[in-house]
Amino acid sequence: MIRIEHLARSFQAPPAPGKSMPFKRAPATLVQAVRDVNLFAPNGQITGLLGPNGAGKTTTLRMLAGLIKPDAGRMTVDDVDVARDPLVALARLGVLSDSRGLYPRLTARENIVYYGALQGMTRDAAQERAESLACMLDMSALLERRTEGFSQGERMKTALARALVHDPANIVLDEPTNGLDVIATRALRDSLRLLRSPQGGSKCIVFSTHIMQEVERLCDGVVVVAHGRSVAEGTVAELLARTGKTDFEEAFVQLAFVSAELAEQGAVA
Repeated sequence: MIRIEHLARSFQAPPAPGKSMPFKRAPATLVQAVRDVNLFAPNGQITGLLGPNGAGKTTTLRMLAGLIKPDAGRMTVDDVDVARDPLVALARLGVLSDSRGLYPRLTARENIVYYGALQGMTRDAAQERAESLACMLDMSALLERRTEGFSQGERMKTALARALVHDPANIVLDEPTNGLDVIATRALRDSLRLLRSPQGGSKCIVFSTHIMQEVERLCDGVVVVAHGRSVAEGTVAELLARTGKTDFEEAFVQLAFVSAELAEQGAVA
């Protein structure tokens, strides 16, 4: 179970290029990447974090993974506070980031086992888990190959196995279908459905994307973010009913652009 409450984070952006006085720096610009994001992701469900590019999805998930400290707000993983007990909270997370980060000179098996060792697993336990995950993700033929030269789908499978090696109760995926072909996307979808099910451990899964079809086909609940804020939450059916639309893409546009713009104008006023 993952809970995010009133999360906020700003950054100092470098000054825009232009004609400035020699030896004099222009003032830095403050960018509010995340303003007020709220999310509740229960066990045994896939919760979609949906928003346009630049909405704050990746920054939110990086804070959840302990890579960035928030300016405000609270995050818990299975009721463990990420800020107070980061190692305990992160041990219960499996994170598949937007940059796969595999070691190209290592085989798929070596990448998985190495990450298992970082999570405190014995080598034998990590090896056994790598075999089990290879069967589940249909990647047994990849195990002894170096990841250098892997296709996008092969890298995704290896990175997902690496994130799952310590059998975490909670899984966070940041736009995992980017660059995948249809077959690889379908394979990932099937794997996530299994992990969500009782047979797969009833995992809590947070799935960040800006692709409407993935949300419709996978997600039990959806949180829509825009301009760094949560602007709507509910099931696909509930969000369709809220907007009066029959097409989910149209509902998303109204929530993430029209409604969010009005809310932003009201906040500024």
